[in-house]
Amino acid sequence: MAFHKRRDALRSILSGSTCIRPGSVYDATSIRIAEDLGFELGMFGGSVASLAVLGDPDIALITLTELAEQMRRMSRASALPVLVDADHGYGNALNVRRTVQELETAGAAGLTIEDTLLPQAFGEAKTQLISLEEGVGKMKAALDGRGDPSLVVIGRTGAVSITNLDDAIARARAYEAVGVDALFFTGIKSRGELEAISAATRLPIVLGGAPEEMTALDYLAGQRVRIALQGHAPFAAATQAVYETLKALRDGASPKTLKGIASSELTGRVMREADTKARSGEFLGLRK
Repeated sequence: MAFHKRRDALRSILSGSTCIRPGSVYDATSIRIAEDLGFELGMFGGSVASLAVLGDPDIALITLTELAEQMRRMSRASALPVLVDADHGYGNALNVRRTVQELETAGAAGLTIEDTLLPQAFGEAKTQLISLEEGVGKMKAALDGRGDPSLVVIGRTGAVSITNLDDAIARARAYEAVGVDALFFTGIKSRGELEAISAATRLPIVLGGAPEEMTALDYLAGQRVRIALQGHAPFAAATQAVYETLKALRDGASPKTLKGIASSELTGRVMREADTKARSGEFLGLRK
C-alpha cells in the first residue's frame, strides 16, 4: 500500500524507547533537505503551513484543501515520514473525518487533531477549548475516517495552559480510551506537570515545546515522550535569507557576490537529482 512504509516508521518511533526531535518541514525543498540530513521524521506545523502557503499568521485562514495539497507536494518529493498538524480538523466531527481522508491520500504518516475552539470565538481574547464530549466525538471521527489502519492519529490538547492540569489529564484519558495512537500536549511548563500526565496515561507522548529544564532527551524518554518538537526555525531562517538576498540585489549587489546567503551548488544538485529521476521514470508516480 502507498505510504505504508513511512507510517510504519512513525509507529516504530512511537513504540520505541527513545525521544527524537523532528525536522520542521513546509515544502518540497525543506523536506528533501531534512531527509538528506538524516531526520527520522518531519513535522508539518499549522502555523508554518499558513505562512508557507498563504503568507498569513496562524489564525485559522488556511483551508484543508490547501494543507492537503502542500502535503501532497512534499510526499512526492521525499519519502520522509511526516506528522501533520491538522488543527481542529477544519470543522466539526464530519469535517474531521474528511480531513483524515484527505491527508491520508496526500501521504501523511500521521496527523494530530486538537480540542481547541477554532476559529476563535467572537469577542474572546483568550484561547478556548471545545467540550470534552465534542473532543471525544472528533477523535472517534478521526479514527473512523482513516482507510489505512497504519495511519497514525494523535489526540492533542492544550488544556494544561488553558484550563488546568486535571482537565488536561481527563481529556487525555478520554482520548486514550477512544483508541488514538498517541497523545500530544502543548503548554506544559514544568517537570511536575509532565510527570503527572505520564503517570496518569499510558500512550506515547508528543510534546509541543518545553522550557529549558525539560530539553534533555533522556529525561523526556523516561516520561514516555517519543517526539519532542523544537519550533519552526527553518522557515524563519529561510525567510530571513530571502529578505537579505532580495535586499542586497535591490541595493545593487551582483548575484555572484551573495555567497552564504543562497547556495547555487545546492540548487544545482537538487535539479540534477530531479532530472535523473525524471529520466528513470521515478517521478511517474508518488514515492512509496
